[in-house]
Amino acid sequence: MKFKDIVGQDLLKKELPELMQENRLAHALLFLGKEGTGALPLALAFSQFVVCEKVNQGRAGVPAAASLFGDAPETAPIKLSDSCGVCPACTKAAAYVHPDIHFSYPVVTKKAGSAPLSTDYITEWREFIRSYPYGNVYDWLQFINAENKQGNITASECNEIIRKLNLKSFESEYKILVMWLPEYLGNEGNKLLKLIEEPPPNTLFILVAENESMILQTILSRCQLVKVPWLENAEIENALITRNNTPAPTARQVAGVSEGNYREAMQQVQHADEDWQAMLRDWLNAVMKTGPVAQVKWVDEMSKLGREKQKQFLRYFNHLLEQAVRISALGDHPQGLALLESLGEKDRDFALRLNRLVGIEQQQAIITELDNASYYIERNANSKMLFQALTIKLYHIIQDKIVFLTD
Repeated sequence: MKFKDIVGQDLLKKELPELMQENRLAHALLFLGKEGTGALPLALAFSQFVVCEKVNQGRAGVPAAASLFGDAPETAPIKLSDSCGVCPACTKAAAYVHPDIHFSYPVVTKKAGSAPLSTDYITEWREFIRSYPYGNVYDWLQFINAENKQGNITASECNEIIRKLNLKSFESEYKILVMWLPEYLGNEGNKLLKLIEEPPPNTLFILVAENESMILQTILSRCQLVKVPWLENAEIENALITRNNTPAPTARQVAGVSEGNYREAMQQVQHADEDWQAMLRDWLNAVMKTGPVAQVKWVDEMSKLGREKQKQFLRYFNHLLEQAVRISALGDHPQGLALLESLGEKDRDFALRLNRLVGIEQQQAIITELDNASYYIERNANSKMLFQALTIKLYHIIQDKIVFLTD
């Protein structure tokens, strides 16, 4: 993967090559970015850049042309901003088969009685990052048919990493480990401390994480932090149009709802034909007007949709509420008028209706409940029970003006 293949993140795509070419590269980097920001694609592109033959020739310097006055040619470094993509090293790195780029990621036991190792799933991993470079851990575990099993990076995996990185490199000047989601290491990660602190020559650790608080502090303190920010709406919109052939109006709406998460944007596009607003209208009517029978029917229909569609619906409702809060807070301010203009006609009308139905305090309480519901859906909560409980809470927040206090 090359830097040019990554959505947005222009600043990092400029700074990362400079780290190497200006000899400011630490031996352990932590790419920290939330789901959908492109932290993993950036790490993959950087690992390819590090092994690229043309990049390394440029760092060593090449003979400059002799001057017109017959002076001896000097050695001048060539600075590249991306890997060439055509040398043998780039070709192998792009196919994720370069012998000096190793991968580690959460896995489950594949063979009964044996410890789970990343190499057991290397074929699936290569296919996954080619097809879903912005995928999350749920996508990965579903891809390898882990069902409800929890993925981990085990002590046996750490031993395997130590063994691999203590070998001599095969082709490149560098040996690289790309570890996706070190949050899944647990205390077993302490096995890697000495290796990270005193690695063999020309060994590079690239850790890719989403949640800093879940990483062992002993590992965190040994890494140079590379923060990967959320994507801009315009970057997502442009990527959907140019890379996914998404119609411009749909791309604009999806970019607003996805809130900087390109994975979420791709999921939204797949379900763009779903009429979330009609579903939301039916739910609110069941809560406020038509009563328990309609509520039970709605919950039953929602529970049949599947986890991803349920999350899409909750995110859509959350987005509308957040826009409603902003509209209410900004009022006639130019920013508020610009926000109204940026929303589609249907979403704008619905957001204004929400403001007439509930106040900011109630809207914020509903947002909190929706966030909690999304969290539990990701963790295999019973969807029928969850949406039934959410319906009851929604009724009391709106009708009785009760704001639930949740942890």
